[in-house]
Amino acid sequence: MSDINNKKDYKASLNRARRRRNKDKYERYALIGGGVLVVILLVVVIVMAATRTASNDKPDGSGKIATQSEMTTLSPEEQEAAELEQAVQEVLASYTNLGIANVSGYLNIRETPESNGNIIGKLMGGSGCEILETTEGGQWHKISSGGFEGYVSSQYILTGEDAETAAAENVKKRAIIKADELNIRKEPVMDPANIVGSAMMNERYVVVGETDGWVQIEEGYVSAEYVEVQYCLNEARKMDLKAMAVNQYENILISKVTSYLNVRSSPEDDGMNNVIGKLPSRAAGDIIETSEDGKWYKIRSGSIVGYVTSDPQYTATGQEAKDLAMQVASLMAVVKVDGLRVRTEPSTESTIWTQLSKEEKYPVLQQMDGWVQIELDTEDSDNAYISTRDNNVEVRYALPEAIKFSPLEEKANKEMALRTQIVNYALQFVGNPYVWGGTSLTKGVDCSGFTMKVMEHFGISLPHYSGSQAKCGRAISSSEMRPGDLICYANSSGTINHVAMYIGNGQIVHAASRRSGIKISTWNYRQPKAIRNVID
Repeated sequence: MSDINNKKDYKASLNRARRRRNKDKYERYALIGGGVLVVILLVVVIVMAATRTASNDKPDGSGKIATQSEMTTLSPEEQEAAELEQAVQEVLASYTNLGIANVSGYLNIRETPESNGNIIGKLMGGSGCEILETTEGGQWHKISSGGFEGYVSSQYILTGEDAETAAAENVKKRAIIKADELNIRKEPVMDPANIVGSAMMNERYVVVGETDGWVQIEEGYVSAEYVEVQYCLNEARKMDLKAMAVNQYENILISKVTSYLNVRSSPEDDGMNNVIGKLPSRAAGDIIETSEDGKWYKIRSGSIVGYVTSDPQYTATGQEAKDLAMQVASLMAVVKVDGLRVRTEPSTESTIWTQLSKEEKYPVLQQMDGWVQIELDTEDSDNAYISTRDNNVEVRYALPEAIKFSPLEEKANKEMALRTQIVNYALQFVGNPYVWGGTSLTKGVDCSGFTMKVMEHFGISLPHYSGSQAKCGRAISSSEMRPGDLICYANSSGTINHVAMYIGNGQIVHAASRRSGIKISTWNYRQPKAIRNVID
């Protein structure tokens, strides 16, 4: 019995020992497992912290740009934001000395650092520029923007950190124009009726969308072939060339007459005695002052300074004058030297067929590399080329201006009295139209029709052909010219094709072209071929 009891006690003791060993083992396993778990948790925490830090460095935070692989996992909106952030940094880096226009509208860019300097462009609010230098006193910055240079008032330009902050808000996807002039179309279709405007070289337009071969901007559509699309700041726009011509006048006046308006040496109507010049139709001048009685404007037009009537029936000022000027301004070749050669082709190897006089202006038909094609007279405008390589001609938009003119005085001498009458009769038709083959002094004539009908009024018969008129009367030299004599000009082949009437004071009156009509010019505006006395 005791053996049994002892065996039971031993067995119970053995079980208790086994349970204690198992308990210790489990506690050791739990302790080890807990340690491992703590380590794992620490690793997770570190990884999560690193992830949050990296996230804060990306575009949706405020730091570095996501890598290309990370970009592919972003939403379209996040990807666009990342691209913009990167573009901002690249734009800022592209300027050495960044300036931003701090205006609500636009800032004028002037040719010189003066408040009355010629305006050559506009810098819209938020647009960028490279500051090249600052004038002494700090009032003006010389800038480069939009492909040209000029001066802007420094008080309206942000610089430094302020400029960088403003730039970040104004960088947008824009289409940069890469053609001299690019049509803006209502729809993405090549149709002449579809044109709604034009864009000029280096201008920048906010991109709305892109389609096959076209870029949509806020103003319409432009051909993708002639634009470069990129994130950038807006930059300066060069002044419309016509507007530049108008802005050369501080207080512009435009002649509203259909022929010529007299410019007088004094503010009074003294018949023809105080006439010193003529202001052609739609010609421009700068008003210097107004007479005390308000009836006269003292103007400067070309080389002429004198007085014209202030009657609004004959002269326009203010906004009316500016509107008329914008309609009339045209591209002209302004000759800067005497004896400028005109060639039959745009090449120095081609024939020289005439020469032009200094300060004469000719309508431009076409501009080429180093050459310009001009309208000379009538039939030969298709082959009149002058070189622009030597800076002997300035091609720009311009307005007609006053020409020097003094009327002929009546002479006691019978012959001179007749010549004076012929010239004064011819001058009353100045401004009337040119019509090829025409013979009406009021409705339209060509060059030979004009001289024929004027002379016919005084009983002198001439044929209706310039080449035939060049054989009438007798040949004289330029030193023998008197009012009423005929001056004939030849085309590129040497054939006479134009005729004019000498009116004295180194001038002629002639039916010049469809564009010019009957006008006054200098007698040697191009080289004469023949001079004929048909009166004596």
